[in-house]
Amino acid sequence: MHWLLPYFEKNPELAVFLAIGVGYWIGKWKVKGVGFGPVTGSLLAGLLIGSVVHVPVSDTAKSLLFLLFMYGIGYSAGPGFIRGIRDGGWRWVVLGIVIPVTGLLTAYTMAKVLNLEMGYAAGMMSGGLTESPVIGTASEAIRSLPISDDEKNRLVSQIPIADALTYIFGTFGVIFFCSYIGPWLLRIDLKAEALKVEKELGFEREKAGVASAWHMFELRAYRIEPGSPVVGTTVAQAETRADRVRIFIERVRRDGKILEVRPDLVLAAGDVVAVIGPQQALLEVVEAHATEVFDRELLDVPSATYDIVITNKSVSGRTIAQIRADTDAARGVFLKAIRRGSENIPIAPGTTIHLGDQLTVYGLEPAVKQVCGRVGTVLQLGHGTDYVALGLAICFGALIGTVLSFPVGGLHIALGSSVATLILGLAMGYRNFVRPTFAILPHDAIEFMKSIGLAAFVAMIGLKAGPVFLQALKEIGLTVFLGGMAVTLVPQLVGLLVGRYLLGLNPLLLLGALAGAQTMTAGLAAVQDRSESPVAVIGYSSTVAFGHILISIGGTALIWMLHAS
Repeated sequence: MHWLLPYFEKNPELAVFLAIGVGYWIGKWKVKGVGFGPVTGSLLAGLLIGSVVHVPVSDTAKSLLFLLFMYGIGYSAGPGFIRGIRDGGWRWVVLGIVIPVTGLLTAYTMAKVLNLEMGYAAGMMSGGLTESPVIGTASEAIRSLPISDDEKNRLVSQIPIADALTYIFGTFGVIFFCSYIGPWLLRIDLKAEALKVEKELGFEREKAGVASAWHMFELRAYRIEPGSPVVGTTVAQAETRADRVRIFIERVRRDGKILEVRPDLVLAAGDVVAVIGPQQALLEVVEAHATEVFDRELLDVPSATYDIVITNKSVSGRTIAQIRADTDAARGVFLKAIRRGSENIPIAPGTTIHLGDQLTVYGLEPAVKQVCGRVGTVLQLGHGTDYVALGLAICFGALIGTVLSFPVGGLHIALGSSVATLILGLAMGYRNFVRPTFAILPHDAIEFMKSIGLAAFVAMIGLKAGPVFLQALKEIGLTVFLGGMAVTLVPQLVGLLVGRYLLGLNPLLLLGALAGAQTMTAGLAAVQDRSESPVAVIGYSSTVAFGHILISIGGTALIWMLHAS
């Protein structure tokens, strides 16, 4: 294969794409749910390729990709981050700040105790907290220091090595702590605690060990037969006869004419009613007292499914049950899904709705439109990326980060273009949430920027560090690995103690929040698997935005702290 090496040296883009492809392949490997993931896989692939062939890497290309990633992660996390600060869940805010700050302080302490150079310390923090953006923010901070270029390159090359050494325990440590150590320290049975939380929320499982928020909704026509219990009752009374089941009479045909439905309309034998509700409810409740008929004209009304972003402050902080009690707004409309950030939230009467939540609702079009107008804004589909906003935001964000500086150890060090771009992306994402036509960046575009941007960036970092990887591994491997264990576990332990005994958070939701604050989705999945319930995602979604933003910025802060000391 040596004949291939000159091609990679002359065409470095080939090596980058090879590292991405191999990295995503490595990222798919898992042992009992624990794996490297595509980003660390790309880093390892870059280190491997870089150790056998010298690949020139463009600093401009690295910066371009990383700025795209940082803007994308800031844009996507912005609504959740601002909502978490502004809304009433202050305890989640405290926890979301405590864990990243503890991780930063632990990394700093271990670097001093183990006498690590700042490059190894930054990589230890990146891998130990499983937040690869630290590689970029720390690298940029090192390059802003008043040291020689050779020293900068040497320190930056240390970061991916330490990250690769500590990432696997960073993943395993959060999974094991959240699913085993945490429940043991709290003395709780995860399954029993899950059932307790579900009962408080009013969440009903379809069958033992399985929970689903999916329902099929239908509009069907039924003839009310003589002797039916709904004969002589009003529409409102008939709708409330079904205990804990939401079914609605939308249209009524009487004597060949279609009547306008009002809550006080009295039903009579022979009426044909169009009833909307979950399919199971129609089968079990309605068909026991009425005969289904075919009436095309009666059923010929438009239905709609819309995705709504909650922007109405009067709705935020209310439970689904409270919103449903507002019959004018919720009558005849059904909730199919709740999405908070990138996570699906369980649907239950006690589930609280927050600003920025995305709700998928279904019903007859007039009723759905009425709900949309009262609770939020319909998510517009089909709009392309606003490239004007994208280009200008990254340009001015990077410019601000270059110009704005802070005194550190007697020197003025720039904030950094990546950190400033992250913060500006956060502001733009929140502004888009408030005004959905502003700076549009579709979900697929964000995911591409986040995944390919970071994977390609760390692949190039690995290619550049490859030649020194094996030697550094022999010299510092065990020391960095042990330091990374502390960086992973100390924030988890501190977060557990603060969250449970100072903030009084529910233990099951707290375990989900611990995984969120260290941005470890696999940790959430482990808690959900052992509790046989999805409800831990409520805690995860409350802290994950803080983890992404604060840990990423922490890479810059760590370098500043180490340089000043």
